[in-house]
Amino acid sequence: MITVVGTGTGTAYDPRALLGAGLVVGGRRHLDAVRLPEGAERIVLGPLGPALDAMERYVAQERRVVVLASGDPGFFGIVRALAERFGPERLDVRPGVSSVAAAFARLGLPWDDAVVVSAHGRDLRTAVQVCRARPKVAVLTGPGAGPAELGAALARTPAGDRVLVVARALGDPAHEHVERVTPAEAAGRDWGTAVNVVLCLDGSRLLGGARTVAGFAEGPAGWALPEDAFAHRDSMITKFEVRALALARLGPRLGDLVWDVGAGSGSVAVECARLGAAVVAVEKTADGVERIRANAAAHGVDVAVVHGAAPGALSGLDDPDAVFVGGGGRELPGIVGVCARRARRTVVVAVAALDRVPAAREALTSAGFVCDGVLLQSSRLAPLPGDVTRLAAANPVFLLWGVRPLVSSEGVSQ
Repeated sequence: MITVVGTGTGTAYDPRALLGAGLVVGGRRHLDAVRLPEGAERIVLGPLGPALDAMERYVAQERRVVVLASGDPGFFGIVRALAERFGPERLDVRPGVSSVAAAFARLGLPWDDAVVVSAHGRDLRTAVQVCRARPKVAVLTGPGAGPAELGAALARTPAGDRVLVVARALGDPAHEHVERVTPAEAAGRDWGTAVNVVLCLDGSRLLGGARTVAGFAEGPAGWALPEDAFAHRDSMITKFEVRALALARLGPRLGDLVWDVGAGSGSVAVECARLGAAVVAVEKTADGVERIRANAAAHGVDVAVVHGAAPGALSGLDDPDAVFVGGGGRELPGIVGVCARRARRTVVVAVAALDRVPAAREALTSAGFVCDGVLLQSSRLAPLPGDVTRLAAANPVFLLWGVRPLVSSEGVSQ
């Protein structure tokens, strides 16, 4: 058997776990804190491959192996790699308290409604977008993806009433420290190497009542909401038929960043946020900005609103995964071109005027996107006197979308 012992963050270590071990594997601080059995080999974890190879030799000889890990090793920990290599039936896992559980405990907060995202050895941008989209997030940090980097990214774009809670040396009575800072304050600090976890919290939404399913609340029961679900001016809103296809092509999801450019009422922005994405709405009119904020609040989602005209207002924003362009007038080709050069996955453009379709399409294809589109014409049921119904035609809308080709490891577009 391979015994995996979770230590630290307040977990009482049981020295009997090491009895009979021929090999003890763990981080340097974990190994230095225990007394190894006589004759046991010690391996400090660095690259995982050599340690796994050594463990395999001991397992083949039916000699006992002990792995020392932080907190709960089955929660974004080494148990996954061990189970994949040796099979779960060979593991005896003795979990400790995870850093996430300990951090929330220090604040006196429940965390069954928190989203946990790991930035350890991963791209930080996913954690950043989750923090923008959700009110209670725990980020597991790593080199180059700590409080300073997270704070700097969040500070670049309005992120609502967010505070970062940096938890360091959890479980160490002499050095444990839990500190609340703004994203900008976090960006200006050197936090050292003792950070366990960073919590990103919206102070207005820390408690949400009784829970049945862990994690953030389940996704919306429906989407492509009717126009009367949003405040708008003189029917200047993306109609739900158009919005339905636009959302299908945008594919907003947790961990994504979506721009809604020329957002108007913000109906597309709000729907993308309801589906889990972090969203920035760009709108040039002051009354439109207020409508977007009101619609986001009414639907209980976070939408960062930038008051300004595209393409200039886009320059300071993080690169998006997907973009919806719902306005632009004569500037439309230039706006689409800027969005296409920066979008990681797709750009969707709604155009009412036939004359602007070729230029918008050219802007997408010139940026290397594979372009497609449809003319959407719909007729809705409408009542007539005498308890009869007619079909009322809506204005036709062209919907174009460009998709960035995927490049395989051989450099071939797919």
